[in-house]
Amino acid sequence: MNNAVDTLGPTSVLSSRRRLSPRQKAGRGTWYVIVGMIAILFVSPLVSVLLGSFKSPSEAARTPPTYLPQHLSMRNYTALGLSDIGVGQSIINSAVVAVATVILTVVIALLAAYGFHVYPFRGSNVVFVLMLAAIMVPFQVLLTPLYVVLQKVQLTNSLAGLVIVVTTFQLPFATFVLRNSFAGIPTELYEAAAVDGAGMWNTLRMMLPLLRPGLITAALFAFFAAWNEFFAALILLSDQTKFTLPVILTTLVNGARGSVDWGLLQSGVVVTIVPCLVIFIALQRYYVRGLIAGSGR
Repeated sequence: MNNAVDTLGPTSVLSSRRRLSPRQKAGRGTWYVIVGMIAILFVSPLVSVLLGSFKSPSEAARTPPTYLPQHLSMRNYTALGLSDIGVGQSIINSAVVAVATVILTVVIALLAAYGFHVYPFRGSNVVFVLMLAAIMVPFQVLLTPLYVVLQKVQLTNSLAGLVIVVTTFQLPFATFVLRNSFAGIPTELYEAAAVDGAGMWNTLRMMLPLLRPGLITAALFAFFAAWNEFFAALILLSDQTKFTLPVILTTLVNGARGSVDWGLLQSGVVVTIVPCLVIFIALQRYYVRGLIAGSGR
């Protein structure tokens, strides 16, 4: 028997181990079909929006609608770029709000998670749970008191006030993710840093490379929330030069007699999606690791 196995070689042995029974093949095939159908379900609206952005106004408003454009037209993107209500400025405003929110959220959440994990105090778990409970409170419920507070400190109609509001609602989840990332670091590393005489800040700096998946995950969620935020920006901002991209798009879609320019709207949606898609594809390898960090402890 041993001689027979030797004559087959390691490649033949591995291939024989990888052979699946008909039942296993059927189960795997069913799984692929289900996953493919779910993927099509999520991708088809995005493809429809992309194709619709290349339709002429008459074709975009046609009933019944057509899925594929009969004639490719760049009119919607040209009109979007040449509009006189400041689409370019709104993109800059959205980028400023998103980047500032990411920096503020990651820095504050990093320090909070470090304190909760490394320096626990009596009742720290209760405080942490109460902080997470803020996620369950609808944003619309707190908008009126937030507006009053921002008005008192003269931060309404400013991008800084919008950044503070979005950051406030991103901090609980970001702190949760980063605390799990700290929990995934072996305690021996903290002990080794203490033996070497490293202080609080030096220890934190040493842990940053190990926290990269959690930091990127928290940054991704903060960026997407800030970039796509519409309701808070609509309520807090009154100056058109400070409008973000989601708000400015609402002023672009109205055509003659209150009709909706669907092609122009879809081109604006594509412009909004592209940065999020590029950033997510570039950083997706860290995303899952950041979400499951500390789950094995």
